Amino acid sequence: MPDQQSTLRAHRRAETQRAIQAHAVRLFTERGYDGTTVNDVAEAAGVSPMTVYRHFPTKEDLVLIDQHAQLVADRIAASPATQPLVRRIGGALIESTTTVTGGRGGGDLSTSGQFLLARLRLMISTPALRAKHLDNNYALQQAIVTALGDDTSDPDAAFHAHAAASACLAAMHTALVRWAEDDGRSELPDLIAKALTAAFGDDALTDRSDVR
Repeated sequence: MPDQQSTLRAHRRAETQRAIQAHAVRLFTERGYDGTTVNDVAEAAGVSPMTVYRHFPTKEDLVLIDQHAQLVADRIAASPATQPLVRRIGGALIESTTTVTGGRGGGDLSTSGQFLLARLRLMISTPALRAKHLDNNYALQQAIVTALGDDTSDPDAAFHAHAAASACLAAMHTALVRWAEDDGRSELPDLIAKALTAAFGDDALTDRSDVR
């Protein structure tokens, strides 16, 4: 029973966090980031400002916090440790964004994909968010390196993992900006794959020996 209660509390907390963030992004988009206060967000979400701050310690977090790092880390942890670092990291970035945006089927963006697009537009257009986004990227880099596990058991391997993660995230950032500028009409996973290929070569994501 305690475990079930803990699960229920975690589920309610996640639902509250999603609802608050949805209202925040909507208000920031409609009124502008600087023209919207945390109190405005709390009122729209039907909660107290203290509740907002419990879920989002800073105003910037209302836009920047997401579950992407966990998605990427899970996919890296599940990938074969024998694969090259860039292939493990790049594949995880592509797979996670495929999940978030609704896949590579050429159809409309999923609800989560539309939400990601709205958040990206805010990040690009708001100086305070652009600066804080660097902190988020560092946290994602750390999550990636941790997910690589035994690959970082010695200093040289750790250095290689950090370098690969940083380079892959830079390529992904380029793809994200292009996707936002394109108003989400392009397939984000494909843009990330193109950016990674431009940075690392044609065999960055695929073993050319497997191509028949």
